[in-house]
Amino acid sequence: MDLFRSQVLICGGTGCTSSGSPELIRLFEEKIKNAGLEKEVKVVRTGCFGLCEMGPIVIVYPEGAFYSHIKPENVDEIVNEHLLKGRIVRHLLCREAVEQEGATKSLDEVDFYKKQKRVALRNCGVIDPERIDEYIAFDGYKALAKVLTEMTPQQVIDTIKASGLRGRGGAGFPTGTKWQFAANSVSDQKYVCCNADEGDPGAFMDRSILEGDPNAVIEAMAIAGYAIGANQGYIYVRAEYPIAVKRLQVAIKEAREYGLLGKNILETGFDFDLDIRLGAGAFVCGEETALMQSIEGRRGEPRPRPPFPAVKGLFDQPTILNNVETYANVPQIILKGPEWFASMGTEKSKGTKVFALGGKIKNTGLVEIPMGTTLREIIYDIGGGCPNGKKFKAAQTGGPSGGCIPASLLDTPIDYDNLIAIGSMMGSGGMIVMDEDNCMVDIARFFLDFTVDESCGKCPPCRIGTRRMLEILERITEGKGEDGDIEKLETLAKNIKASALCGLGQTAPNPVLSTLRYFRDEYEAHIYEKRCPAGHCKKLLKYTIDPALCKGCSLCSKVCPVGAISGEIRKPFVIDSSKCIKCGACMEKCRFNAISRK
Repeated sequence: MDLFRSQVLICGGTGCTSSGSPELIRLFEEKIKNAGLEKEVKVVRTGCFGLCEMGPIVIVYPEGAFYSHIKPENVDEIVNEHLLKGRIVRHLLCREAVEQEGATKSLDEVDFYKKQKRVALRNCGVIDPERIDEYIAFDGYKALAKVLTEMTPQQVIDTIKASGLRGRGGAGFPTGTKWQFAANSVSDQKYVCCNADEGDPGAFMDRSILEGDPNAVIEAMAIAGYAIGANQGYIYVRAEYPIAVKRLQVAIKEAREYGLLGKNILETGFDFDLDIRLGAGAFVCGEETALMQSIEGRRGEPRPRPPFPAVKGLFDQPTILNNVETYANVPQIILKGPEWFASMGTEKSKGTKVFALGGKIKNTGLVEIPMGTTLREIIYDIGGGCPNGKKFKAAQTGGPSGGCIPASLLDTPIDYDNLIAIGSMMGSGGMIVMDEDNCMVDIARFFLDFTVDESCGKCPPCRIGTRRMLEILERITEGKGEDGDIEKLETLAKNIKASALCGLGQTAPNPVLSTLRYFRDEYEAHIYEKRCPAGHCKKLLKYTIDPALCKGCSLCSKVCPVGAISGEIRKPFVIDSSKCIKCGACMEKCRFNAISRK
């Protein structure tokens, strides 16, 4: 084995790849060779480090120097100064990695990572996801070996039960209980499925795990197969995730070559193999029965339950389905014990949870925190708060199926039960942050628009009911809201929740119900005052000129395309609201901040 004095880790996740990290890898390898350091310094392409806002990210070990926003023109300096001469290039370090006294912080000491506990993400940003040897070096497949040589299937299930692991795909069903149901079902053929059809707006947790640590999922699925008596598994992944698909293909091929998939694994007599199925981007295929329909080659539509998949699932055989993050926890639970996992989190929500922080937040990216961490800690201590000094307004969790959490509930500990109690849900882990400039009525309209577009159309409550709700919301945001619209929305929402066929339809009204619960005043302002308090809904905007700030320069009137602004030079101008088309040209041109919109 070759030994290197330094390793240059470069993010190869989707975000950094789109920002040019493949070119950085090529340049580093070229410059290192030119400097005669190719036998001393190794370049490693990793999965996502998590702090996507700082990409492309380059970490140099053993110092742990955290370089951010690296461009091709920076490579020469890092190679010549840091790798050749041993001098860290301070001006290229992440701003949070430099202390006032001039000392530097390693990656783990940066505020973004301090409060995190990486379990599912333990290898992301650490190993090359396309080299199985690196996964094995970090105890990879050790859990599978332990299971096959030291444990009975029931002992595996009991271990997962004792850990308190719940499904990370959204519903939060106890994983061990699901496995037990499938194990108890009598059949010559059983299946293990993985849901990697991540369709929530702003969610990229599963994608990053597959891109950064695909072998963890493969190992966990083999363990699940042993536990329930299955010899075949399927990973259902979105075709829009090309990097994840490629790395899964490489990982499965290598696992087969190493005898970790296929016939007689580790010479124990256990057979298990995996295949990939590509999804075409239908949101409804994230629902377990629709996903299985799609794997079978049929239209992805939910079916009534019972029977549940553990009894009659894929190809009418007993099947378990867990999502990527759920599986990523399993090998560590087997190796470190259920007590270790259960020691993290809350009484009913054990372990950690990965969230994709997006929206109006400084530190966009992936975070993994123990269950029970407050929303305030996530938003401010890890996320850095809202940019540009804006005030935090709400956080939307659970994607289109979730709800909006207001600023008044910032100190709520995040776990399955607490989120449901306040009108939201965990979901797969997307967390979209909104500030004072976001209109909550429009946010509800946006998510419902997504649901209407993605509905499979099989059941009338979802197909028709959500569309009627969307029509009402569109009227309200256009200033055409009527007395009684709020009551209509509430009635429709309750009926859809009670009668839709699948979980996606039943949770579709959640964004509307939660915004009505916490931001009802905004709905009322839209309907009765024909005003958008956030100043977002274009057709409700009103542009005004502050006479105290206006200098009478006339620039605003000159750029107005409809002649809605009039006045005399060196005297305050006025806007005729009846003529104004709300294009905003006047506001952009004003040099004295005299024009406002609300």
